Amino acid sequence: MAEVIRMPLMSDTMEEGNIIGWLKQEGDQVESGETLAEVETDKATMELDSFFDGVLLHIAVKEGTVPVNGIIAVIGDAGEDWQAAIKSAGSVSTASSADAPQEELASVEVAASEPAAIADANGQRVKASPLARNMAKDAGIDLSSVQGSGDHGRIVKKDIEAAISQPGTPVAAPVAPAAPPVAPTAPSTPAQAEKPAPAVAAFSFNGGEANFEDTPVSQMRKVIARRLGESKFSAPHFYLTVEINMDKSIQMRKKINEVAPVKISFNDFVIKAAAAALRLHPAINSSWLGDKIRLNKDVNIGVAVAVPDGLLVPVVHYADMKSLSQIKTEVGSLAAKAKERKLSPDEMSGNTFTISNLGMFGIEEFTAIINPPDACILAVGGIIQKPIVQAGDIVVGNMMKVTLSCDHRVVDGASGAQFLQTFKGILEDPVRLMI
Repeated sequence: MAEVIRMPLMSDTMEEGNIIGWLKQEGDQVESGETLAEVETDKATMELDSFFDGVLLHIAVKEGTVPVNGIIAVIGDAGEDWQAAIKSAGSVSTASSADAPQEELASVEVAASEPAAIADANGQRVKASPLARNMAKDAGIDLSSVQGSGDHGRIVKKDIEAAISQPGTPVAAPVAPAAPPVAPTAPSTPAQAEKPAPAVAAFSFNGGEANFEDTPVSQMRKVIARRLGESKFSAPHFYLTVEINMDKSIQMRKKINEVAPVKISFNDFVIKAAAAALRLHPAINSSWLGDKIRLNKDVNIGVAVAVPDGLLVPVVHYADMKSLSQIKTEVGSLAAKAKERKLSPDEMSGNTFTISNLGMFGIEEFTAIINPPDACILAVGGIIQKPIVQAGDIVVGNMMKVTLSCDHRVVDGASGAQFLQTFKGILEDPVRLMI
């Protein structure tokens, strides 16, 4: 019997995948491990590989969204009855089902779209997958100079990777900036200089159609909207804010960076201090699971990273066991992968607590929405110099505000306050991080 290919679960929060292009066509020979298609999930654009050898007998969904476990293709021996395989498997696909009439199945086949293409300098179409096109754009590579290894010369991911590794690959021509307006010539005679300035014409606009642009909602943005909406309106949030004197942390960071193999940031201090405090306050390191509360024994801290079309939360696993240098290196690597949409599912799952830091943008204080299934999230503001009172004297202090958002179903006010008290104490006396 032919093998039915279903939309796999590519991330822990994925409910549907968006097929953006097939690298194999119906009738093509397929080997196990070969890439069949490119799929956009809620967190990344990923390649869908085949686990079977055979012929791609049928593509059920040429392009568009498919729910997890929905049928997307059939692989088998040449000439096998793919319709019988679908009926036997029981379809979950939105585009073809076991009970679908033949007219519907036929319409799916006709719905194939042309591969993504651009034009080269001679006006010829250059076929390239969406992922390859984005990679070439980021690397500044001229697609017309790349030889495609895909079907019908289509440029795929591995072709761009090969071009990046080869020196001297032609870069795409930059867009010429618009010429600046020519300034008016100054008057050359006193008589001209004394002329009164012309009256400013009144603004006149005859109107027209509404001026706006609609942007399709990406898979990532759909999931952000759904998950954070569910969190905000189902979890009873409450907020606790403290202000931390960072003077000693600033001094400690300066000394550490004199000998550390990598440059430690204040965000690394925050992650390490939060991990140490979570070890002492396990109630904050908990998860709400509906009919039970899970006390997590591992401290896995999610770090919110802004990407062009949304937000990703890579996870630093076992953060309490890692040094500041190890945390710095791992966070830097995860953040770079997040911005390139190359995080693996393991790197985005297992969080027990989340940190969102907007201090680098000059934000002094904010509240964050809890990242399910965590019970808490810590919002970190910037370090601000302000007058404070010490030993009866007014001095300049480097102060940082943090706000802990708590799920009241799991965490009580006193538990959250005790965690913040410990967290504040560690950053105000950071030698405790070395213990």
